[in-house]
Amino acid sequence: MTTETAIATSVQVEINGIDTKRPGHIMVMLFEENGFPIKHKSALQTQFHSPTAESLSVEFTTSKAEFAIKVLHDEDNSQTTSKNWTGIIPSEGLGFSNGAKISWRGPPKFKDAKLSLTDLASPISISVHYP
Repeated sequence: MTTETAIATSVQVEINGIDTKRPGHIMVMLFEENGFPIKHKSALQTQFHSPTAESLSVEFTTSKAEFAIKVLHDEDNSQTTSKNWTGIIPSEGLGFSNGAKISWRGPPKFKDAKLSLTDLASPISISVHYP
């Protein structure tokens, strides 16, 4: 029998590699497995920040045992990940927790990006990668 504690924990996130010359805003999303990483409306928490510096520090408070974080430089303010002419490859900057990356198979799986509150290193570092 397992019990899940409901104690909220502060999660510090350091985001690096932001291209300040690009327009739009930086979306930082905290997900459970459901909806990760495509369904932004499924994110448990979403923060919006201006891309005014190459790095950004954000904080989430969560009691979820496992979660993943997605960072999107939403250049067109659509709140979705825009694609290039192929309709497949993202045209905006992206970053994921745990160093998860997009592959030819598609976006990273939750298991590759997930973090555990019990093993959390603070702060979490995420780099934004641009196409």
